[in-house]
Amino acid sequence: MNTASPTPRPQLVYLVFGAETYHQEAVFSIASALAHLGGTQNMPLDIQVFSDNPTPYAGLPVQVHTLDDATRQRWSEPHGYHFRTKHVLLRQVLETSERALLIDTDTFFHDSPMALFERVAPGTLLCNAFHAKYGDNRESPLYGSLAKVLAEKGLADDDMPLLNSGVMGLAREDAHLLDHSIKLMDELFLLAGGAYTLEEFCLSVVAYRTVNVRQCPDLIHHYWSRKQLFRAKVKAWITKHAAAPINAEALADTRKVSAHLPRPPRLQRQMYKLITLALPKRKQQFIREILYGCYEHENEFDQACGPVWWDKARQNQEERQKCPVDAHQLEHWFANPLVRLILGERRAAIHDHLMSSEAK
Repeated sequence: MNTASPTPRPQLVYLVFGAETYHQEAVFSIASALAHLGGTQNMPLDIQVFSDNPTPYAGLPVQVHTLDDATRQRWSEPHGYHFRTKHVLLRQVLETSERALLIDTDTFFHDSPMALFERVAPGTLLCNAFHAKYGDNRESPLYGSLAKVLAEKGLADDDMPLLNSGVMGLAREDAHLLDHSIKLMDELFLLAGGAYTLEEFCLSVVAYRTVNVRQCPDLIHHYWSRKQLFRAKVKAWITKHAAAPINAEALADTRKVSAHLPRPPRLQRQMYKLITLALPKRKQQFIREILYGCYEHENEFDQACGPVWWDKARQNQEERQKCPVDAHQLEHWFANPLVRLILGERRAAIHDHLMSSEAK
């Protein structure tokens, strides 16, 4: 048992494992936090990273804890539910800290991380945001499988807010909430059919009518929606600053990676619509969306999103025609003289990208 006094320094915690893209997200999120702290000198908080791969965090002002497979599996038991590890980890950090905040990797900061900790106090849970109320969608699997059981136990009703756990911040005095959420996850996992979002749902249940809940979408951006566009921005930043991710230029550039969706201006979109009217109807929307990825943005990180628009155009076309867009169809459509004229010298790069993405 740890008998040392808990540290009063706020603890910003990341849990990162798996594919390279998650580590890229985490490095960028940390850099954006540092940018809003004013750099790495005299930091008023500690940043802890629990990861299966410490290498990406070398040189960053963080405490790295190597997380082996056995530990991660133990934290996921008894059902192998890996999101359970978030609650186990935050509970562990709170054993030695007065305040701790676990944040998902797919985030970046609009303000100082200290502004988030100002919302963390005894009797308060800080989450990313409220989605809706439990009873708003009675067709959802979590409602159909759990509503009656939870109502009978007096744990939830239709008015319960559904929380997004992209941020979880608690004071040490409220660590018992995580004991309850972990226990509830274990009890409900099979009944809920192993629902992907059970973790944040259980957080919603244990917080309901027991603590004050605050949110922070004004302080951070959590890009769980339109993820590929933001990952393209982050990857462009990583590519540019991999050698020195916390120098002045790199930290300044984090502010250029915005929550803005990099679409062409409305007038430009109308022009694309007009241009593509001359194409056969079934090709119009596809080429129009391809052109979204051809717009030249002033912001270099928005510009990096072009190929994502091309992939999205293909995905949307496949949904419309209810079958894959294969190499033969791409060759045929891109050979169209009018398509050649519309896309110009960009045509070859777009064609090659779509052909290579099909092969992956």
